[in-house]
Amino acid sequence: MLLLTACAGLSGRDPVKVDLAGLEPLPGEGMELRFLIKLRVQNPNDDALAYHGVSIDLELRGQSFGSGVSDARGSVPRFGETVIAVPMTVSGLAMARQLFSLLREGETSLQRVDYVLRGKLSGPLVAAARFESHGEIMLPKLAVARP
Repeated sequence: MLLLTACAGLSGRDPVKVDLAGLEPLPGEGMELRFLIKLRVQNPNDDALAYHGVSIDLELRGQSFGSGVSDARGSVPRFGETVIAVPMTVSGLAMARQLFSLLREGETSLQRVDYVLRGKLSGPLVAAARFESHGEIMLPKLAVARP
């Protein structure tokens, strides 16, 4: 096991860059919301990066928001990029926590919200490309009744 870890560390591969490229609503069930997350994956290496599955976790404003998995397969070309779609589930509790936090802080206008996206692209053997991305997304204006 140590030999495999050492060899992986000597591979000289630069980490992949993954950005949140899109967020589209999907039909949900019951108390959950669903979104289709689009990831733009850039491979800064001289070899193509094969993947056999994707998992993600998304935080908004420092709080866990949603997670998703996909059995998508493909490859990111050498010095290239691709977009991978991953369905994400958000529990009603996570959505309520975000909403109440925004209302408590008096935020009801269009605003930018910090996010952290973590995940991995599983490789064909035991290798996995882990990633973490930070940025901002726009939230729509909240409909709040004023007295």
